This record gives sequence, C-alpha cells and structure tokens, in this order.
Amino acid sequence: MSDEFDLLETNSNEKQSKVDVNWGKAIDTMKSKLAQEDDPEVRQKILNATLDDVVHMAEKDRTTLLDAIKDLTDYQDEVGIIFEAFSSLNAEEQKVIDNAIKRLERARVELEDAEAKPDTWWNNLWGRKAKIRKAEEELKAAQKARDEADTKAKAMFQQRIESADVQTLLNELSFKSQAAVKRLKDREVEIKEVEDKLQDAIVEATKNHTKALEKKKEVETKLEEQYALLKQARQALEEIVDKQSAEYAEAVGKVTTLEQKVEELEGLKNAYTTLAASKDSFVHKHNLTIKVLTSLRSNLQTHRAKLKSDTEERLKYYDGYVVALKARTDQEFAAILEHLGVKTDEHIGETLAAMHTASAKARQEMMDNIPVHEKVMQGVYSSYAEALQEIRAKDVDIQKNFAERYGIDMKQIFEDYYAAENEPSKPEGESAKPEPKSGDDDLLS
Repeated sequence: MSDEFDLLETNSNEKQSKVDVNWGKAIDTMKSKLAQEDDPEVRQKILNATLDDVVHMAEKDRTTLLDAIKDLTDYQDEVGIIFEAFSSLNAEEQKVIDNAIKRLERARVELEDAEAKPDTWWNNLWGRKAKIRKAEEELKAAQKARDEADTKAKAMFQQRIESADVQTLLNELSFKSQAAVKRLKDREVEIKEVEDKLQDAIVEATKNHTKALEKKKEVETKLEEQYALLKQARQALEEIVDKQSAEYAEAVGKVTTLEQKVEELEGLKNAYTTLAASKDSFVHKHNLTIKVLTSLRSNLQTHRAKLKSDTEERLKYYDGYVVALKARTDQEFAAILEHLGVKTDEHIGETLAAMHTASAKARQEMMDNIPVHEKVMQGVYSSYAEALQEIRAKDVDIQKNFAERYGIDMKQIFEDYYAAENEPSKPEGESAKPEPKSGDDDLLS
C-alpha cells in the first residue's frame, strides 16, 4: 500500500511559516448562516420538481455558495490567513500580485547594487549618492505597491465571483478546502514543536527540582551545625561575669557572627525550598499543557484527514453536479426546439399523431414509475425516522453526561433544538402522493 494513503501523516521536518491568528466573529457568522439552511419543504420540492424548479434551486445553490465564499474570504482577514494562498486567483488577479512582487525584488537589488559601489569621490561624482536616493525612493514605492496588491487582487476576485457560475464557486470552495488541509498540517507541526520544547522543559525543571532539594538538604546540615555552635557561644557568653572585659566583647562578637551565618543559611534554605516548589509546579504545568496540546493536535489531525479525503470525493461529486446542470440546460434547449418544430409542423397530421402517441407512452411510463418512486421515498424517510430516533436517544445520554460531569442542565437546550420536530405530522399510512389533476392539458402545462 502506498504511503500517500496515510492521511494522518505529518512531516515535522518541513519548514513552516507561522501565521498570527486574530480570532473574530466571522466563524460564528458562518455557523449561524449554515444553521438557517434547514428547509422542512425539501421533500415536497423533490416530489413536485420540474425543470423550471431546478433553475431556481440551482440559483439558490449559487447564492448560498457565493455568500459562503465571501464569508470565508472575510474570515481569512480575521484570522490572518494570506489571501492569495487561500483563494484560487485567475491569471489577471495573480498577475497583479506577481508584478508587485517582481517590482519589489527588483527595487531591492537595485538599491543593493547602488550601495555596493565604493564610496569614492569618483563614484560620487558620477552620481552614486543620487542613485542610492533614487533606489531608496523606488523601494518605498515598490513596497507600498506590494502592500496594496493584495487588496486590489481581492477586490478583483470579489467582483469576479459576484457573477460567477456554480462551477467556478465550487472550484473556489474546493481550493479553499485543499488550502485548509495544508494550514491544518502546518498547525499540527507547530504544536508538535511546542510539545517537544515543553518535554525538554520538563526534564530541565525536574533536574533543577532535584538539585534544589539536594542543596536544601546541604544547607539544613550546615544550619544544624551553626545552631549548635551558636548555642555554645551564647552559653559561654552568659558565663562571663565581667561584662566590661575584652573577653565579654569577644564572646559577643562570636555570637553575632554565628547569628549572621544562621540567618544567611536560613535564607538559603528558604530560597532552595521555594525554588524546588516552583520547579515542581512547572513540571505539572508543562505536563498539563502537553496533554492539552496533544489533544488539540489529535483533533486537528482528525479534521485534516477527513477534510482531505472528503475534498477528493467532493471534486468528483461536484463534477457530477455541474454536468447535471449542463444537461438540464441542454434538455431545456431541446424542449424549445421541439416546441418550435411542433409549431412549424402543426398542420402535419403524422407528426401530431406520433407526438400524441409518444406523449401517451411517456405518461404511462410516468404513472408506472410513481409506485416505485413512492416506495423508495418511504424507505428513505423510514431510515430518516430510525436515525432520528437513535440521535434523540443519544441526546438523552449526552444531557445526562453533561449534568453529571459539569452540573449543566442541557434539557431545555435540547428541547428548544427539537421544537421544530414536535409539529404534528401526517399519519404513517397516509400517502404522500399528490392528488392527480383532471385533464391532460393540466399535466402538460
């Protein structure tokens, strides 16, 4: 099996660029819009769909995609993602950025060349300093143009997708998904690097903790010795009767010196005790941080693997959708031509008879297929009901789990979520088949 199939592979040896993330409200806005897409009349739309209905549905798809692409583009600015690295630009848009990059590189080279010339009177006579000033001005102008290039290309991109078809928007969505896969992988590598640094920090902190405890023990031993000497010195001081003698003064000085040593050792003992506690604390803090980062990296890895796999499948899925839209247009075009042909040959009996026969057969085939279609739809919604029942059962467990683990009562939240599901529904045995209309003219209108 090829190594390329390993969707969870992360190569930490690759050089990755860091991106500053400034989280905003864009992600909440997108989630809110997606949550509003629930449509309880989807089934009826499918059952009663006509070619004209498909036009409106496809236009809704395009509008939804367009809004999503706009939100994603704004989201890129929110989180500091480079625009041109996360959007599929056409040749004209890419040229704006490429030209700005080339101009900036050329200006840097020209300035380096001008500054590289020796600062001699001869070179200055031939305009060395003037060339340097001119090159510096061009570099500033080129840098400004480079900074504005992204904004200009983005404006061109937004203007282009305003009138883009579904295929272009789907391509953009796929490109963003592929770019997101790389971004997630980069973030995994960044987290792994931090984890490795924290592991090293834990080892170092543990060593320092051990050393601090050892030093503390050494100080405590010395402190016991000094306490014993201080006790003896104080006792000797008390035994001296003549408080004005040189012997008494010498004994006082000895006691003072020992007291000073004891004070210093007490300070060292406290310092090593505090240091040992601090290092022990950071060992636990680093360990907790590593656990959190590892969990986040694992989740990112899961999302990346699924997104990478799903994007590859969606490319095929989207191809089918686009082809289907084109086929619908071709079918409509064919219907128009047929209508024109009928109008032209409306007085030819054979053509009318043949068309009537064909229409009758088509109607019979449609009627024959209705029971099969309804059976399939019944199976689909039976499966849906079964899945929904399992989900609700799982929701009960989730509520209980949240209440037990966090003291949060999720009952009201889930009741609100399923409020729409509690509306009265049709009896299970009632047919969803629409009432037939009388008259062939109504069916063919």
